[in-house]
This record gives sequence, C-alpha cells and structure tokens, in this order.
Amino acid sequence: MEPPKNYLIDMDGVLVRGRTLVPGADRFIERLKARGAEYLVLTNNPLYTPGDLAHRLQTAGLDIPTERIFTSAIATAHFLQSQKPNSTAFVIGESGLTEAIHNVGYVITDHTPDYVVLGETHTYNLELITKAIRLVAAGAHFIATNPDPSGPAEGGLVPACGAMAAMNFLGVHSENTVMIGDRMDTDIVAGVESGMETVLVLSGVTHRDEIHRFPYQPGRVLASVAEIDP
Repeated sequence: MEPPKNYLIDMDGVLVRGRTLVPGADRFIERLKARGAEYLVLTNNPLYTPGDLAHRLQTAGLDIPTERIFTSAIATAHFLQSQKPNSTAFVIGESGLTEAIHNVGYVITDHTPDYVVLGETHTYNLELITKAIRLVAAGAHFIATNPDPSGPAEGGLVPACGAMAAMNFLGVHSENTVMIGDRMDTDIVAGVESGMETVLVLSGVTHRDEIHRFPYQPGRVLASVAEIDP
C-alpha cells in the first residue's frame, strides 16, 4: 500500500459552515486518522487560538486536536520569527494573534517595535490605529495577517505564505500534499502556486459555474470532503 498523502484542509466552507458540520466531514477526518495521514486544518481567521477553534469544531462534531489547527496568526508569527528572531512587535488583534506572536519569542510593545502587525479584531480602536500609523511612519515594518477584502466570514487561506508555512509546520513536501478548499481565489491558487494537488469542494462559497472564470484550475471538483477517500 502506498503511503498516505498529506492534507491541508480549509476549515470554513469545507469542514464546517459557521458552527454547522458539513455532512460527511467527520467521516473524512476519521478516514484520515485510520490511514495515519498527516493533516492540518487551516483558517484565515486570526481571532482565535487553535485551542479555541478545536473546541468550536468539537461542538460541531469534529474531533480535531489543537496541534492539527494552523491559523493565519501562526503563519504570521512564523514569518516574523524567520525574518527577525526574538524581536518586537506592536500588535492590533485578539488572543489568537497575540498568543501566536508570544509563542515564537516575540515581545509585544509600543516602544520602537520592529514590526506593526494588524489582524482581525472585534473592535478597531482609533487610538491604536493612530499609534500604528505613527510607528510605521517612524520605521516599523507593517504586516497584515489577512488580505481578504471580505473578512474571515467567508474563510480561506493567506494565498502566498499560508500554504507554504503550513507545509513547513507539518514537515511535508508539496509533491505528496493535497490542498482542499472552497475558494478559487485563495485556497486553490495557494495549492497551485505551491505545487500541490488541489481539490475544490462545492460545500462553501464557490459554485461550479464560476470555476471556468479562473486561469488556474483545481485538480478535482467534488461536492464535499465526504467524497474524498484518502
């Protein structure tokens, strides 16, 4: 038997819709575990910690451990650490982002930080935004966790760094890794650019008649992850 492939799986629109399980997603995860496949569940939402998200998935009916969840906040933190280890940052965001940045050895400060990091937050404070602008003007490098114009409600990945950071985090190679997502403009392009096999599922935001509009195409198009046999 061939060794199982590795899987990077978008969360919103692929495994769950909001707090509701996509039918068959639980059986797909159990098939991955039975085969001993390496996998990560990915989300572009930096608001919550992996522990928070593991609990949310568990309440929906998915048993996914904390260490199998990779957020855009974690990708951002690993990028910062790779660029300038154990440095400083001024951060606008919630616990999902601040915890990830602390975990890589960064100090969060508003005193001449090396980076200003902007993530999603429940409320944007004008005073903090003003401070961030002034710090960037004074020479701090600016990083945003999430480029999606519509926000995290529609899910997806950070197209460039998210997929590569997740593969590095998992310790796997793109040639034996499958990207599963529900968005052409983030999930699938991330997989194509990273050299991965791609699967577009129609359980999220993309409709079948929209696929032909894109210059890159997924390797497979399925109704949902319930149809995937790892």
